[in-house]
Amino acid sequence: MAKALHCPEELNKDAGFFPMMQRQNAGYTLVEVMISVAIIGILAMTAIPLYQSNVIKSQINRAVSELATYKSAFEIQVVGGGTVSNSDLGYVPSNLTDGTIAADIGVANPDGSGHIEVTMGDSAHSNLAGVRLRFKRDTAGTWTCEIDKTAASAWRPDYRPQGCTVI
Repeated sequence: MAKALHCPEELNKDAGFFPMMQRQNAGYTLVEVMISVAIIGILAMTAIPLYQSNVIKSQINRAVSELATYKSAFEIQVVGGGTVSNSDLGYVPSNLTDGTIAADIGVANPDGSGHIEVTMGDSAHSNLAGVRLRFKRDTAGTWTCEIDKTAASAWRPDYRPQGCTVI
């Protein structure tokens, strides 16, 4: 008498019956891969602009900080009646600015006021190229930070370093 096959497990044991019922899990489906790619794309859409903004902020803050280091040398020269050439200030050009040793960054006026200024160069983020950073000294010896964004069409207000005025 022939044996009756009743359950699917018994059917699958025989290679001749229903070969489609034997499913092997060999990887991800196309839908699963597409969903994963979509999620990664959404995360990248959010993360990349935030990263770019942080790079810009760090570059502008670095350039302002580097320029601020020359204020004390400027003070010494102005109070002592000296000149404010790059060699007098100990100026070393930053890779973020267009500054060179040949072009003086400082200007001292006879009344004791003056300024030190650099321009953001092509090595900085493209949104910062052409931005002019300036520390102005008044006759009382008070320093103010100014940022001239005229040459930077992509400037955003959140790039402004703390303590600086955007003109």
